[in-house]
Amino acid sequence: MQQIPRLFGWQRLRVILIVCAVLSAMMAPTWQASYLALVGRWLFIGSACLLMFGLFERWPSRLPGWIARWTLQVAGVVVVIPFAAWFAYVLTTQGDPVPFWRNNDRLAGFGMFTVTSLLIAPWMAVAALIGQINGKAQRQALAFELERSEFERKAVDARLRLLQAQVEPHFLFNTLANIRELVDSGSPRASAVLGSLIAYLRAAVPRLQEPATTLRQELDLVQAYLDVMHMRMPDRLQFELHVDTIATSIPFPPMALLTLVENAVRHGIDPSESGGRIEIRIVEDEGRCRVQVIDSGVGLARGSGSPGTGLSTLRERLQIVYGGDAHVWLIPLTPNGACAELEFPLQRRSS
Repeated sequence: MQQIPRLFGWQRLRVILIVCAVLSAMMAPTWQASYLALVGRWLFIGSACLLMFGLFERWPSRLPGWIARWTLQVAGVVVVIPFAAWFAYVLTTQGDPVPFWRNNDRLAGFGMFTVTSLLIAPWMAVAALIGQINGKAQRQALAFELERSEFERKAVDARLRLLQAQVEPHFLFNTLANIRELVDSGSPRASAVLGSLIAYLRAAVPRLQEPATTLRQELDLVQAYLDVMHMRMPDRLQFELHVDTIATSIPFPPMALLTLVENAVRHGIDPSESGGRIEIRIVEDEGRCRVQVIDSGVGLARGSGSPGTGLSTLRERLQIVYGGDAHVWLIPLTPNGACAELEFPLQRRSS
């Protein structure tokens, strides 16, 4: 039952109706018999051709290698036309005292219907087959494109998770190294800092696996991290946050802001004998967000080597998330210090 709608689909029936209407209109000025019979004969022949075309489209399910299905469909249309024309005339001339094949005018009409159908129907079948081939090719191309897009999306997700996994041990090892320094020096604040770190990690670690958080959540982590660092060196680290309230709900890559802040602490404040100050500024302007992490540490020229793997990994993560529409700059300040600036669109790139 499901094959019948396919054989007589609306698109195919519409073509048959249009062709039959055009042929009937062309013959109407010279037609002397019933116009209803004229239309009925064309519809009968067209339906028979459509039935044969659809029948051989599905049957037999397997064909020998030496014959193509399309040739069987076209041949079936050609063969059925004389029989369809014959039955059309028989059905529309019932009740006449003389059979149509003994009436010269009707026999000529039968010949005209048959020849015209033989001239038009095979080409219509070929055109339908070409349309099917093109449609199938387009569907396959679309399916391949969707599959390729899905593979690309999975590859991007895998790459993003790999880069994010690089951030996790990088951050954790640096933080534990700070605790070790307190323990090695016998500082009485080691226990308090360790307790703060445990509370911080309890909140931070579950978020490391999330593909995206909000800027508010990221600020909470940064606040906790700076609290821990301030407890470790209370006389050498001060910090301040300036954040637009409206910007806190912006989707934000996890650990991105923390990477900038950690970089400022490790390569700016730590190497400085007098420590320094970290200032975080976040503003939203015309569909973009600008994040600045400013430190008054030793600066780029006197910093310990390169800024580390954190910034290079962050750039790769932002490239995956935002394409080429997100940027990270590291700017030296005068007389000392550095400014790490991150700018990105409020909307992420679609996958």
